[in-house]
Amino acid sequence: MTANPKQQTREPGIRTSADESGARDDDRLRPLTPAERECRDLIYQRLLKVMDLSLIGGLAENDARQKVRQICEKLLGENPLPLSLVSRQRIVRRIEDEVMGLGPLEPLLADKSVSDILVNGPNQVYIERHGRLELTDVRFNNDAHLLNIIDRIVSGVGRRIDESSPMVDARLKDGSRVNAIIPPLAIDGPTLSIRRFTVELLSIDDLINLGSLTRALTDVMQAIVRARLNVLVSGGTGAGKTTLLNILSGFIPSTERIVTIEDSAELHLRQPHVVRLETRPPNIEGRGAVTQRDLVRNSLRMRPDRIVMGEVRGAEALDMLQAMNTGHDGSLTTIHANSPRDALGRVENMVSMTGLTFPAKALRGQIASAIDIIVQIERHEDGRRRVVSLQETNGMEGDVITTSEIFTFNRRGLDSEGNVLGELVPTGIVPGFLRRLQERSIALPIEVFRDPQESATPRRQP
Repeated sequence: MTANPKQQTREPGIRTSADESGARDDDRLRPLTPAERECRDLIYQRLLKVMDLSLIGGLAENDARQKVRQICEKLLGENPLPLSLVSRQRIVRRIEDEVMGLGPLEPLLADKSVSDILVNGPNQVYIERHGRLELTDVRFNNDAHLLNIIDRIVSGVGRRIDESSPMVDARLKDGSRVNAIIPPLAIDGPTLSIRRFTVELLSIDDLINLGSLTRALTDVMQAIVRARLNVLVSGGTGAGKTTLLNILSGFIPSTERIVTIEDSAELHLRQPHVVRLETRPPNIEGRGAVTQRDLVRNSLRMRPDRIVMGEVRGAEALDMLQAMNTGHDGSLTTIHANSPRDALGRVENMVSMTGLTFPAKALRGQIASAIDIIVQIERHEDGRRRVVSLQETNGMEGDVITTSEIFTFNRRGLDSEGNVLGELVPTGIVPGFLRRLQERSIALPIEVFRDPQESATPRRQP
């Protein structure tokens, strides 16, 4: 399991070279001393009085930061409190972050090794780095300070959060996913969760080097996408579903028209012909909501070659299945589930959210016909994300959807440092989709499906 953050040594965080202001990044994370806080509050209030912040809205960010910095340094020069040069630099940077960015969160957002930022009220901020949680020294002044930062985030994407709507999903400018929940639902104060978007998108080689994939599985998945099989990526929270979906979508030919559908846009496809659609919550009067189901229906009128849905989580599952079964093959999506079998069951349950009644056998038959491949990904206790299974749906036997596991992760235990031991290997079954690959002249040697424990030719799927 993930290490208990309460038992870990507290890391004040980011240790990099000096930034442009001369203060080290880890200094930006340390709490200000009482004297520094007093001076920061004084200078900040004076800044608001002498500077019209609306005037910097049209400036480039670097120019605006320089303007704020110059005024702060001038005001500090008029301040009688005895402060060292380092303290003055820290105060200026804090005010600069407060005016131009997300306040105390700015140093964490600047650290590329941080994958998640978890704010549990104003006095407790955790980060996830390399799959493990760390408690930082980052603090907000109070609940109002944290609420102001949350409001700044959500208003930037046209959303709102207040007592009448105390939960919200949003995103940062860099594509990072944000969820916020405030009192009265959050008992101990405003809570903010940020799933960082990786500016440098991971490549296939990166995932292979990290042990998430193997070269053989990569070749198979590339062939699957090129052959326009419908793929469902399954996994738990933080398992790496979106990262894998980005990788899979990268195999789509650049000549095709792709429509993406998401609650909060975070997919970043590199093809030239991509149309990105995003849901919209209701307005303050409870009207104007646009759901994923609405967007799936509309996308069918947009002449898509591929539909890529960030995550299926509700009634839109029915529309997605119908799209997959009516000529929109090659679709990709993700789902929260702990196993491929659970993923199929969840799709069935989501269709029931439409309020329509289907005979179980007919519905399962539609699911089996629509979904060709299920890829299961997990985050293990050593913090690494790994593909643990690739299964092909075969059809129906009675009332049950049948599947065949083509690749599986053979786990052998843990080493002395807590790293998971094991390897992703083929099971020896040759999938039925190999014929479809051959029909489309997609070369994939049958040897990639050979079980390493067997020397014989892989057995064909019955």
